[in-house]
Amino acid sequence: MSDVAHIPVFPLSILPLPGELVPLHIFEPRYRQLLHDAEVNDVSFGIYFSHESNEQKIGSLMKLESIIKRYPGGETDIIVRCEDIFSLDMLLRTYKTKLYPGGHVRFWNVEVNAFPDHELYDLFLHYLKLRNITQHFNVFNLFQVANELSLDLGDRYKFLTTPEDRREAFLLNRMKFQVHILEQEERSKDNFHLN
Repeated sequence: MSDVAHIPVFPLSILPLPGELVPLHIFEPRYRQLLHDAEVNDVSFGIYFSHESNEQKIGSLMKLESIIKRYPGGETDIIVRCEDIFSLDMLLRTYKTKLYPGGHVRFWNVEVNAFPDHELYDLFLHYLKLRNITQHFNVFNLFQVANELSLDLGDRYKFLTTPEDRREAFLLNRMKFQVHILEQEERSKDNFHLN
C-alpha cells in the first residue's frame, strides 16, 4: 500500500471494482460542489463503502468519466470509473475548505493486469456464450471477470478482501455456480413447450 493521501470522499453503500463504470445521480449541494471540482479540476474522489460489513474500511477511487444529463434544478446524472481501491484511515466531515467530506486513505495500487489462468478464462468464455454476449475483449483481467459476474455487495467485499493469490479461485467458484444456473435454464427450455 502507498503512503497516506488526503482525498474527497463520497460515502455510499456501493463498492465499485477497478475498471467498473458506475452511474450516479448528484443532487446534494455538497456533492454538486464535488462534481464541479471533479469536472473543472480533474479531481478524483473516493466512494467509501458505507456499510456495517466493511470492517476493513475499504473504498473505491473514482474518476469522472462523463456527464449524462444536467437538470434545471442543479441535479446531474454522471458516469464515474473506478481506478483503484483504498483503505480509509480517517473520515473527515469536510475536505479542506469544501462542503463535502474528505478522508485520509492508503491506495492499494491494484494490479489490473492480473489475467486469469486457462480454466477460469475458458469457463468465462463459456459463461459469456450462455448469456449470448458475443462482442467482448479477447483478453480479460480478473476485475473484468468479477464485474461481468455482477457480484452482490457481500461477494464484492469478499473478493477484494481475499488475498490476491486466492482471488482467482474465488471467482472460479462463483463462475461455476453461475454457469450451472445458466445451463439449467437452457435445459429447462427443452423440457417446456408453449401450447
